[in-house]
Parts: sequence; structure tokens; C-alpha cells
Amino acid sequence: MRFHLRATAVSLCCLMPLSLTWAVPPTAAPPTAPTKAPATTAAPTADGFAAAAAARHAKRTACLKEAKAKKLVGSSKNAYIQDCLAH
Repeated sequence: MRFHLRATAVSLCCLMPLSLTWAVPPTAAPPTAPTKAPATTAAPTADGFAAAAAARHAKRTACLKEAKAKKLVGSSKNAYIQDCLAH
């Protein structure tokens, strides 16, 4: 019983300096001037996102079918699909 009391006291003494550092709020970085996007670029619409997602899905499906036709498995299949999507 006494050993547990000593062990608890020692562990609390060792952890006390750490708990003091947690109580200190982190220093805030100086605020920077906000950067604005160029006025020439238009914000993409929801239809643009949907069209891009559909195109990526179709390309991935085609790459998967090609990998299956070539009977690729494992890491070679993953590498082929990543290469196919990159082009």
C-alpha cells in the first residue's frame, strides 16, 4: 500500500511541470494581410464540380476495366491505375 502512495506521489511530481505548460495559452501568430483571389477567375459552380466528378469517375472506371483486362493485381494494379489517371 505504501509503495503505491510513493509511486503516485513521484508520478504527480514528474507530471506537474507538464501540466503547467498546458495551462499557458499558445502564442498567437501576428495577423497577415488577407490575400485575394485574382478577379479574372470565376468561382466554379455546383454544375462544374458535378461534371468534373463525373469525368473523374468515368476515367477511373475505364482505368479499372483496363487493369482487369490486363489481369493486374496488387501493387502493380494500383500503380497502373494511378498512372492511367494521371494521363
